[in-house]
Amino acid sequence: MKFLRTFLDNQEKRFQKGGKLEKYYPLFEAIDTFLYTPASVTKYASHIRDAMDLKRMMLTVVIALIPAVFMALYNTGLQANANMAALGLADPGTWQGHLLISLGIPFNQHNILANIIHGLLYFLPVYLITVAVGGFWEVLFAIVRGHEVSEGFFVTSLLFPMILPPTIPLWQVAIGISFGVVIGKEVFGGVGYNILNPALTARAFLFFAYPAQISGDKVWLAIDGVSKATPLAQLADNTFHAGISWMNAFLGFMPGSMGETSTLAILIGAAILLYTGVGSWRIMLSVLVGMVAMALTFNLLGSSTNPMFQVTPLWHLVLGGFAFGAVFMATDPVSAAMTNIGKYYYGLLIGILVILVRVVNPAFPEGMMLAILFGNVFAPIIDKIVINANIKRRQLRNVI
Repeated sequence: MKFLRTFLDNQEKRFQKGGKLEKYYPLFEAIDTFLYTPASVTKYASHIRDAMDLKRMMLTVVIALIPAVFMALYNTGLQANANMAALGLADPGTWQGHLLISLGIPFNQHNILANIIHGLLYFLPVYLITVAVGGFWEVLFAIVRGHEVSEGFFVTSLLFPMILPPTIPLWQVAIGISFGVVIGKEVFGGVGYNILNPALTARAFLFFAYPAQISGDKVWLAIDGVSKATPLAQLADNTFHAGISWMNAFLGFMPGSMGETSTLAILIGAAILLYTGVGSWRIMLSVLVGMVAMALTFNLLGSSTNPMFQVTPLWHLVLGGFAFGAVFMATDPVSAAMTNIGKYYYGLLIGILVILVRVVNPAFPEGMMLAILFGNVFAPIIDKIVINANIKRRQLRNVI
């Protein structure tokens, strides 16, 4: 790789101040620092040394997402192949299916590789569109403002496809990530200034702008003309059947957004985030506590007309986007609460709200997205209250 290093060093002067390509320096710097460690370092005292910087933090999140990505590929292909077998279909009627036929890959639900490849043909285009369109906006704003291109987008670009159904139209992916990056982050000043999670902002936009393509029964299975509701939606409609056991739901063998179905894979990612100190255990724990407390409350109250009152905390944990949101979305260090005490209240708020939305409004069974966005809005207020309380307590201590 010495040739590449030499080439970049020779081209750097063109992008530095006074060079012909000066305004494109953020783009050059992004490519250079992505491939190599920056050559410039601070030389004067005082320094605080820490092995964790922004790049390593983002890389850790990406590594923690790998188990969920694997299950996204496998389960997407599994749902398509299994339902094709159940219906006796030889072709799902999609370009992905036609490509698999031309490659001689069987639609075999018992073949792990066949499931992964089939799922990859749905996940990869969504991911590539997200990277291309979202990356364009990131670079454009960095060039206009003269800022560096942050590594944070690599996480956003991976999170966004994970919370989408497999059949989402690619043009909607482009519109959604554009809204999430521009309106959810850049209008606030860019990385570190956004008050909302960009990936969730993008999904919220798609949900309200194109509800049929983001939440309808036909979007969860990669088979043309075949519809099937998610288990959470079936519970809300009182049509849930015993075909999906709690263990299958925990492992992720059920319809849903591509990366949200496997609670096991998500918990493996949570362990990585907690071990490395990247994820906040206070937020994860308090979201879980809030969910359990609210779900048990509704279980005790009961209802003869609303079946969601009877859904236990164990089922809420494995259905919908609860686990994925609690681990990867609610813990976003920028949009979440900053103070340690505030993180508890922030997490409890999200845990309580998600159950309120799921139970009280059965027409919208998945409430994690709205709960986290609502928590993002109130996070600065929570921190302000906690900080003011600390100030008052210290003032009283000094007076005494």
